[in-house]
Amino acid sequence: MNDRLSQLRNLLDKDPHDAFCMYAIAMEYSKNRNQTEAIAWFDRTIEVDPQYIYAWFHKARAQELSGDTKGAKETLKIGIMQANDAGDIHAKEEMTAFLQSLQ
Repeated sequence: MNDRLSQLRNLLDKDPHDAFCMYAIAMEYSKNRNQTEAIAWFDRTIEVDPQYIYAWFHKARAQELSGDTKGAKETLKIGIMQANDAGDIHAKEEMTAFLQSLQ
């Protein structure tokens, strides 16, 4: 994991506003069960690019995995609105189904 994270951080150093790199770092942390760091990196991704739709989805998953179901629901509600605004019907449907599963 350290090597992959190192590579991603090096890429991010070259372009500190690269939402893809931030998202990839978040996914690495999530994959390695460090949901706290994953959520922080998903937040950074969303801050740079609120329409990076799957950052909303995966942030909610990380929140749910860390026991923050209420936070996950809130994230999904905002993510669904972002997906709707972006015209990303597939992401909207996935997040809606995830939200319903948390009810």
